[in-house]
Amino acid sequence: MTDDIQYRPVTYDIAIIGGGIVGLATARAILERAPRARLTILEKEADIAQHQTGHNSGVIHSGIYYKPGSHKARLCVEGARLMKAYCDKNGIPVETCGKVIVATSQDEVPRLKTLYERGVANGVPGVSMIDAARLTEIEPHARALAGIHSPQTAIVDYRRVAETLAKELTGSGLTLERNFRVASIARSRGEVRLGAADSRVVTATYLVNCAGLHSDTVARLAGAAVDVQIVPFRGEYYMLRPERRSLVNGLIYPVPDPEFPFLGVHFTRTVHGDVEAGPNAVLALAREGYTWRRVRPAELLATLRFAGFRTMARKYWRTGAYEMYRSLSKRAFVSALQRLVPALRAEDIRPGGAGVRAQAVTADGALVDDFRIVQSADAVHVLNAPSPAATASLAIGRHIATIAAQTFTLPS
Repeated sequence: MTDDIQYRPVTYDIAIIGGGIVGLATARAILERAPRARLTILEKEADIAQHQTGHNSGVIHSGIYYKPGSHKARLCVEGARLMKAYCDKNGIPVETCGKVIVATSQDEVPRLKTLYERGVANGVPGVSMIDAARLTEIEPHARALAGIHSPQTAIVDYRRVAETLAKELTGSGLTLERNFRVASIARSRGEVRLGAADSRVVTATYLVNCAGLHSDTVARLAGAAVDVQIVPFRGEYYMLRPERRSLVNGLIYPVPDPEFPFLGVHFTRTVHGDVEAGPNAVLALAREGYTWRRVRPAELLATLRFAGFRTMARKYWRTGAYEMYRSLSKRAFVSALQRLVPALRAEDIRPGGAGVRAQAVTADGALVDDFRIVQSADAVHVLNAPSPAATASLAIGRHIATIAAQTFTLPS
């Protein structure tokens, strides 16, 4: 009898799939609500924050871009406040460097004003419209007709935030299972059984899916009704050479294309003293396709077979072709950057890293613009959490914890 008790596997209250910043923040928020809950995070890599979190540019976004009333708008503004407070409490450096969004042609000015109105409606602190003279005071090397100044936009190292969250969580009793790639999900007698590719099994009463680039696959394994598919887009960066970093004081962004949920190439100062230039947005040939050479035929075939992708490709083929050209042509990349900072020269930049954005696309080819979270009696699935998910992560975690408290039966 003693042996049976000793070797009986643990059944967790909640298993969270994904050790990125959203999964970690969700675990923290659930434990704040239910400190006695037994939680585990299942991470398929050898360590946390290896994909979208670890390849993030580090911006704490202010909430200017997002439609008022959307999840992105509300959770970004709240999340920025929570992120800064969390970093201050835990000694994580945050630099409030400010950001400008600039209109470089007359047809961009009305869109710039719309963004400003969104920022005001969303409660972005200190946001203001500025003219060319004020822009030059803030960013002497930027050139534009007009701009928006967001003085409270900040930068941070999100990998360090994730590491701090993980240390806090494991210290509170959470179990972090590394190298646990979920390969099967089954239900039996009120439990969810999660099988790893190496035959390990974890059982839990409830499931929270924060699997990022694989969130749709996990949701389907769990039997959820999923109306989207993740299409991976790689964003490639150049880095300013150290002697030319003085071209950029803070963050310099263009006015984004309203029909495309990407922000366009821009300049981003990092907390480590670098200045990134980018990213573009090219179709990745694998869910974790950080280079052109990284190809997973089965994942690429699944993308190409998806009717939503084909519809999207027909609609945006010109944009997609240009992004691919810019990926392969440094001259084209530099030309795009020179619209913001004309003094930039090709020799001022060197190749940097890349990230992959998990973009949910619907069956009719629409790129899902807002966060997408769906739930069932025993599971919550985060199906779309691109930028500003890192900024909003602590707020997203609270939102999911509220759903869990309303849907699941957690120990009090």
